[in-house]
Amino acid sequence: MVKTVQEEFWRGQFGDDYAERNQSDNLLASNISLFSKIFMRTGKISSVIEFGCNVGMNLKAIDKLLPEAKLTGIEINHEAVSKLKSWKRNLEIIEGSILEIEPEFKHELSLIKGVLIHINPDCLPEVYRKLYEASSDYICVAEYYNPTPVSVNYRGHSDRLFKRDFAGELMDCYPDLVLKDYGFLYHRDPVFPQDDITWFLLEKKK
Repeated sequence: MVKTVQEEFWRGQFGDDYAERNQSDNLLASNISLFSKIFMRTGKISSVIEFGCNVGMNLKAIDKLLPEAKLTGIEINHEAVSKLKSWKRNLEIIEGSILEIEPEFKHELSLIKGVLIHINPDCLPEVYRKLYEASSDYICVAEYYNPTPVSVNYRGHSDRLFKRDFAGELMDCYPDLVLKDYGFLYHRDPVFPQDDITWFLLEKKK
């Protein structure tokens, strides 16, 4: 059962359309470039869980870099899940809302990319908790950044996209998280463009 209008938005036709257009060789190449930077900082990772994996463009990039890693994806949109299931890779796909699902075991890396911006702000503490509890070592957050919370019109829809300092809030919630690395991905990068995303790699202090 969905809890928010944002979940219903992504579970429905808008989410179907997004799943249809959110796949290309260029995006895959840009994702491989991004995750190669991240894994240079983590070392070899044996398991990854992605919250909001859509059609798997991030997981497919990770698979190119870490072909032996156990991959798990959580996705709310049925069409996206169907597309991801056609991939021949052996991975666990959990269909449902991030707000409904509790991951059953820890992964070395928990990942969320371009998803927190679409979560109802009142529900962010719950998502932060799940990202934290699903990770044994690292959390990667890659989202639109703003130092203070703002709501932005998204393709003609209001209350569907929010910018803020997601990584900073996560570290405030969980003081054992430390900033390992971060970077910015520019939409006009001549080789590996992304959608003006800022990424943060957080590590759990042992």
